[in-house]
Amino acid sequence: MQKKQLARAALVTFAAAALLGAGYLSGVRHAVQAASASAAATPATGGKIDPKTGREVLYWHDPMVPNQHFDKPGKSPFMDMQLEPVFADDAGTSGIKIDPGLQQNLGIRYATARRQDIAEGFDAVGTTQFDESRTDVVQSRVTGYIDHLYAGAPLQRIAKGAPIASLFVPDWLAPQEEYLALKRSGMDSSMLDAARARMRAMSIPDGVVANLDRTGKAQTHVVLTSPETGVVSGLNVRDGAMVTPGQTLAKVAGLSTLWLIVEIPESLALSVQPGMTVDAAFAGDPTQRFKGQIREILPGISTSSRTLQARLEIDNAALRLTPGMLMRVRVGAQKPASRLLVPSEAVITTGRRSVVIVRNGDGRLQPVNITVGKDAGDETEVLSGLTDGDQVVASGQFLIDSEASLKSVLPRMEGSADADPGAPASAPTANGVSQTYESTGRVEKVTAEDITFSHQPVPALGWGKMTMAFGKPSPTAFPDAKPGDVVHFGFRQTDSGYQLTTVDPVGGAQ
Repeated sequence: MQKKQLARAALVTFAAAALLGAGYLSGVRHAVQAASASAAATPATGGKIDPKTGREVLYWHDPMVPNQHFDKPGKSPFMDMQLEPVFADDAGTSGIKIDPGLQQNLGIRYATARRQDIAEGFDAVGTTQFDESRTDVVQSRVTGYIDHLYAGAPLQRIAKGAPIASLFVPDWLAPQEEYLALKRSGMDSSMLDAARARMRAMSIPDGVVANLDRTGKAQTHVVLTSPETGVVSGLNVRDGAMVTPGQTLAKVAGLSTLWLIVEIPESLALSVQPGMTVDAAFAGDPTQRFKGQIREILPGISTSSRTLQARLEIDNAALRLTPGMLMRVRVGAQKPASRLLVPSEAVITTGRRSVVIVRNGDGRLQPVNITVGKDAGDETEVLSGLTDGDQVVASGQFLIDSEASLKSVLPRMEGSADADPGAPASAPTANGVSQTYESTGRVEKVTAEDITFSHQPVPALGWGKMTMAFGKPSPTAFPDAKPGDVVHFGFRQTDSGYQLTTVDPVGGAQ
């Protein structure tokens, strides 16, 4: 009997030990599984997983106070809004990201930087002028009086050989009468030759002397004619005026050839050489085309237009052109060259530099400084800053500027490398007036005191997307704003909070 009790006690003790061992193993296994689950829920970086997106969260913050970090979500202690997560995959990225739907609504268009072999020629403008090398002067060689003036006024067209003025020359009468007297008295030929030489010395034309021999009558009038078909470019006398030897009565400018003066932009002055071909078209009729070669580069840059002038001759035998006509000119290239081109509208000129907005591989938009070269029609050459295949924003830059507040992003490109990237955004002032910020959003509520927007991020202030009320400068300000409108608005910080300065519908002004 005692043996049975001992056996039973041993069996109970063994069962209890077995149960304790099983419980210990189960507890260890549960602890390992819990530790594994905890390790899976907490990334190696110590962050947490956002249940909505499945992305790793570094911390939560209030966009209005971006430097204050929180280790869990909740309501902001600073404003009536929820804290927003900062994801690990966004850390260290550059540029801004805009919702694709908003990009489509804003009409943002992209273009690709591409290399192309284009000619070194360029477009310019020119004007026609008189060919001064073909200008003739009509002068008097004797002392006389204008008996009749055929040319009425300057710029009168005149044909070659047409009369300009008739002169009465009293001094011609005596030598001619002397010559006729010698001839009638039968003097020998040597005396007559001497009399003829005297008349030539007095500028009596050979035609007058020949007519004297033929008719036996002295001639005291001479008609001065035009040596060239063209225009009377200058007329310095009137009827009855006295003229003296060497005096210019008129100038005649020929029209069979004209000068074309091409205005070369100062930036292209060093690339222009004599001998370059020119194809010119009359601005009033593009079918009227004229070709030539640059004959010479005129010295000096115009201080008013900042252009260099090149001169060439163009044929005008048909007299289709007159001086002063505007011509569209294409200066021919010497040889093609490979250039990296972007649309000219994609280039933002800030005054001290040129910038394009580049779309990165992850869809973010980032401003990039570039060095621009020559213009080629509607495109601009990029010397540095871009590579072949880069995508740039070709339209809607000003909306991106509003969306991303690039007015504050772009100056940082020139900021000191020692600047603290974690420093809070400041609100610079100009002449004592607070800086104006801009964004795009939807109107949620309108009252007499303020307007509430659900707006996009404002990087200049470190804000993310949020819904916030902005004060109105007066109860009657922005009367066209109503809930549901998508607007572009500006605001500035005042002592009483953030106050609106502009509210414009997207796609047009109020």
